[in-house]
Amino acid sequence: MAQSVAQPTTTPTAAPAKLPIGAIVPWAVFFGILMLVLLYFVGVEQGASSVMSGEDVHEWVHDARHLLGFPCH
Repeated sequence: MAQSVAQPTTTPTAAPAKLPIGAIVPWAVFFGILMLVLLYFVGVEQGASSVMSGEDVHEWVHDARHLLGFPCH
């Protein structure tokens, strides 16, 4: 009677794709500016230095302001 022996198979290993820095920098700058604008609206937009008039922005970001530790009242 013949016995079969399982032959080890080699599977190719996956290598991570290389991303050039030039492809990442524009996205990093875009998201950095976006985060600064959001931080401004959550943390600073109220009172005498406000860009938008009224209390609308304050009411929309009120809970986020408390969550991040900014005082508002």
